[in-house]
Amino acid sequence: MSTAIKKSSIPTTWGNIAFAVQGDTTAPAVLLSHSILASSMMWEEQLTVLANAGWRAIAIDTRGHGASSATAPPYTLDELGLDILTLMDSLAIEKAHFVGLSLGGMIGFGLGIHHGARFLSMCICDARADAPAPFFNQWNERMEIAKQKGCSALAIPTTERWFGKPFLEANPAIASRFQETISRTRLEGYIGCAQAIQQMHYLESLHKIQTRTTLIVGGNDTPLPDTMKDIQARINGASLELIPNAGHLPNIDQANLFNAALLRHLKAE
Repeated sequence: MSTAIKKSSIPTTWGNIAFAVQGDTTAPAVLLSHSILASSMMWEEQLTVLANAGWRAIAIDTRGHGASSATAPPYTLDELGLDILTLMDSLAIEKAHFVGLSLGGMIGFGLGIHHGARFLSMCICDARADAPAPFFNQWNERMEIAKQKGCSALAIPTTERWFGKPFLEANPAIASRFQETISRTRLEGYIGCAQAIQQMHYLESLHKIQTRTTLIVGGNDTPLPDTMKDIQARINGASLELIPNAGHLPNIDQANLFNAALLRHLKAE
């Protein structure tokens, strides 16, 4: 069995990047990037699974989330990707596997396009690569709520969107933990990341990704199964795994199926 999860941080010119790590420090690294309004806490089960399977698993807290510092918005997805490279450099990691979900997956597309040589593989989960008008506008509505009432006002609607009410009612501890994490997210971090998502324009550049890529999506995460099928066609050699009966965070609501898909991806090299 692996060692326990450890929390740490590194200093940068703009503040601290916090992360959680588990596994042998000499093992190949797997970097995990979370969804907006979450933190490295959403990867805790995967950290242990990966560490027990022989990897060094590292989950970053995105800028303004978890224990990482916040800076004044706006942010860009490319800028958030550079934060991941800064962490890699600080930990003397030349190359790593990358796993990103939702916002983390969007950041991953940018890393794959611009910095693919730093990555052994990419696993992108429940993410899109562009921001058409309806998608763009929904972020304006959510940001306005957060500005008026704080991120805590987004806790219940966000978790209901991610998991659905039946799952939350059946798993009150998970519901409470995610709603607490959302409520603690700094407003600057949320606004900065939401604005970065609105400016996403990676779709037409996905063909530049040469790193081995697996896409994973929850079967109930409408409309992302169709969206990611289109993305699969744009990335040479990409594979797509659909997790049945899963929502936006399949690593939580169908963890066993997600973990199996992730391990298949990592062991396929």
